[in-house]
Formats: sequence, C-alpha cells, structure tokens
Amino acid sequence: MIVRKLSEVATVEWGNGLSRRFLLESDGMGYTVTDTVVRAGTKSRLEYRRHLEACYCIEGAGEVVDADGNSHPIEPGTLYALDQHDAHFLVAAPDSDLRLVCVFSPALKGDEIHRLDSAEFSHY
Repeated sequence: MIVRKLSEVATVEWGNGLSRRFLLESDGMGYTVTDTVVRAGTKSRLEYRRHLEACYCIEGAGEVVDADGNSHPIEPGTLYALDQHDAHFLVAAPDSDLRLVCVFSPALKGDEIHRLDSAEFSHY
C-alpha cells in the first residue's frame, strides 16, 4: 500500500505553476496522479505525445482551448481528458490560481517540465 501526504511528495516547477506528483513510474502503478497548480493569468501551450491525461478541477477557474480554437471553461467540478494526445492551451483566470488533480498514463518519471518559451506546443 502506498500512502502519501501532500507535504511528502516531489514538487516540480513545470513551467507556469507547480506539480505535486503523488505517484510516479517508480511506484509501479502504471499511472501518475498529480495535484497541479496553474498560476493565475498564465497561458500554457501544451501537448503530451507519450501520455494521455485527465484533469479534474478542484479550485479556481480557467479554460482549456484546443488547437482549433474551441474554448471549454474550467471551474470546480469540471473534468477534461486529452484522449488523443491533444495539443491545447491551458489558461488560468487572471484573478486566481487554477488547481487540478491530474492523471497521466503511462506514468511520469517525475522530473518532466515544460519549455514554454517556444512557438511550438511544449511536450513530453
């Protein structure tokens, strides 16, 4: 059995916020669970080429925008899933951080970060 508290997990500055990574590849579960904070007022150009991801909003507000420009509001109680390795923009509202519980499959190694200074979608 694995039991972890937020204060005990690895915290990674992923590019526009923090990713607290509860389960990693080394845990042998096959997926990762994170508690992710997206800083207020940020826009992140993201794509996961090796992972599928689902995110459940527990705090704050924002939107996820697909590569075609379709916007989907995010607020507490909203889940979005990137089931096709979708390139997307993750946008946090200007006045509050966005907090998400995310699941990645396959699992993350744990040290992945985004490079957000490129014109391309950041990926890992």
